[in-house]
Amino acid sequence: EPSGCRKLTIRRARGAVPAERSGVAAQCRRSSAAAALREPGSALLSPLGVGSRSSPLRAPSLSPSPCAAADPDTMELFQAKDHYIVQSGDKALWCSRKDGSLQVRPATDLLLAWNPICLGLVEGVIGKIQLHTDFAWQLLLIRQKTVVGKLPGQHEVYKITKIAVIPLSEAEPQDLELELCKKHHFGINKTEKITQSPDDSKFLLKTLSQMKCNVAAPVKKKAKEHKEKERLERRLLEELIKMFMDSDSFYYSLTYDLTNSVQRLSASEKRGESIWQRVDDRFFWNKHMIDDLINLNVPDAHFWIVPVIQGFVQIEELVVNYNESSDDEKSSPETPSQEQCVDDVHPRFLVAIISRRSRHRAGMRYKRRGVDENGNVANYVETEQLIHVHNHTLSFVLARGSVPVFWSQIGYRYNPRPRLDKAEEETTSKFAEHFEEQLKIYKKQVIVSLVDQTGREKIIGDAFLRQVLLYNNPSLTYVTFDFHEHCRGMKFENVRTLTDAISDIILDMKWGWVDQAGEICKQEGIFRVNCMDCLDRTNVVQAAIARVVMEHQLKKLGVMPPEQPLPQKCYRIYQIMWANNGDAISRQYAGTAALKGDFTRTGERKLAGMMKDGYNSANRYYLNRFRDAYRQAVIDPMHGIPVTEDLYSIFNKEKEHEALHKQNQRNQQEQFSLLLQNYMKLLLPDDEKFHGGWAVIDCDPRSVITKCIHQEQFFVS
Repeated sequence: EPSGCRKLTIRRARGAVPAERSGVAAQCRRSSAAAALREPGSALLSPLGVGSRSSPLRAPSLSPSPCAAADPDTMELFQAKDHYIVQSGDKALWCSRKDGSLQVRPATDLLLAWNPICLGLVEGVIGKIQLHTDFAWQLLLIRQKTVVGKLPGQHEVYKITKIAVIPLSEAEPQDLELELCKKHHFGINKTEKITQSPDDSKFLLKTLSQMKCNVAAPVKKKAKEHKEKERLERRLLEELIKMFMDSDSFYYSLTYDLTNSVQRLSASEKRGESIWQRVDDRFFWNKHMIDDLINLNVPDAHFWIVPVIQGFVQIEELVVNYNESSDDEKSSPETPSQEQCVDDVHPRFLVAIISRRSRHRAGMRYKRRGVDENGNVANYVETEQLIHVHNHTLSFVLARGSVPVFWSQIGYRYNPRPRLDKAEEETTSKFAEHFEEQLKIYKKQVIVSLVDQTGREKIIGDAFLRQVLLYNNPSLTYVTFDFHEHCRGMKFENVRTLTDAISDIILDMKWGWVDQAGEICKQEGIFRVNCMDCLDRTNVVQAAIARVVMEHQLKKLGVMPPEQPLPQKCYRIYQIMWANNGDAISRQYAGTAALKGDFTRTGERKLAGMMKDGYNSANRYYLNRFRDAYRQAVIDPMHGIPVTEDLYSIFNKEKEHEALHKQNQRNQQEQFSLLLQNYMKLLLPDDEKFHGGWAVIDCDPRSVITKCIHQEQFFVS
């Protein structure tokens, strides 16, 4: 009866609910009870201990309700004895803490879990990863996201800014810093942790003392190994978190397929399927990590599978206003000004740059070069420039990828000399395999090679050209442009020589064009631009080609007058977008922002940009020395590739290097201090006092001693 139900509900709220019958955490029970006593008509506990927003005159609902006043896309994370449970509405994903297995279950099954504790809110599931065979599986969740913008059709695109890494083991998770769920943490600022009782702690301490006495030597050895293992695991976890949180590299959308271009989407026959079922497999970055859910092959699992891309997305709305002068102060190089002209007389258009990194042969610069045994190349990135005006969406796609021959740069020298790793005959079949796939997808391909035709890069450029001649396919066009030769002396504007020379090819290639009625035009082919790293020179040239295409598109749509260039303010924001794209791709592959980015960003090459490039080049060398090994060891397990390097050995070498570096620094400081003291004794009269000085280094190569340190001193009588 309603009255009986009401009395039972109030009694449970005031009394203690047994842990084995409770469906929520202890702190959740207390907060819900407090809310029940303060507000008799809201948030009372049902007989099974599950929160309900129903009136006390009705029978309580057994279905756990989603968090009140929360984002509809937000999910709740629960910790139970044997599982972590991610819940959204009436759906739940159970992740075993014993073997890492995943199950899709109804949300009502939360009532069957052993004392589940609500840890907070998450935004989505990336997947799970085992960083090393010695370590437990880790569950990767999206902790925080930001909206990048909206693509045509009001499709929101999100960037992952923070992740939560949860060990799928009996170990307690570290402080995840999740946003607290308002339903389960009413009036609570911090989640409570499950702690051992004092009796259990005393028993464990006593047991450990006995073990130390009985097996002292073996325990010390094992303790050392355990500490080393813990340090390595911590180092890899730090690298994993940095990869997601520091590089601005991972994007997803709940309603739009970011892995496919507009042209491929318009031609797709899989429109009735879930987004993950129609993705381009090359760019489905978390496919292996979410593979267990895919293999369940049940419709309920589709909700939890969200394709994530690694790459770059930026979306801006530009106004074509020739009366408005460019104002550099209003438009920061890092973040373009959002203050646009509100006069509806001036035409507007949306421009977006979407870069998608292939998950095949993924990795860091000196760890992944050239082609592999499956015809995949390193640093393969497809970049789509998207223009939207009214109901018209125009798309132009370019690609970059390492030279598809077997080559590498080995060693810890600054800019090691490139070398060919296999004979021409062994390379031919893999070269053909790579371009067969490319031509199957894009029909035609124009290779623009920016590799130096002299010096140390020549060996790679020559091998590329020989393979193109041997392949002898009419759908392949090969263009060479010695970037450093043509742009010598910071004259990067000479890139226009290239775009003018291939202008006919650009126009013949056309672009993808769709409206509400369907496809209007198709892009016939693709530019495949590469240098050695496919980073700095490549980005400058891709931006130049894309600009030519965009201006033709806008003139075709009547947004720009036929004989006028893009307004300076629009062009500046456009340049910044391409510079940001280059920086993002460079950070993913080389660890630093792109070189020559000042030209892409401003259209000018300056001394400050050259100095910044010098710093980034030195930083790339340092990263290659040690950090890239850890980053590669994180990337490989993401895609199911076993780690081949001895990480423990690298870890120990890094520690030895750091210790040696610190010792050398101390020795240099001591020697310098001793040198100064000797100078002071020689130069300072007895009746004068030393007040201070500074070091002057002679870097003139004509000097007999090229690094001679002089000390200028001030004296006071």
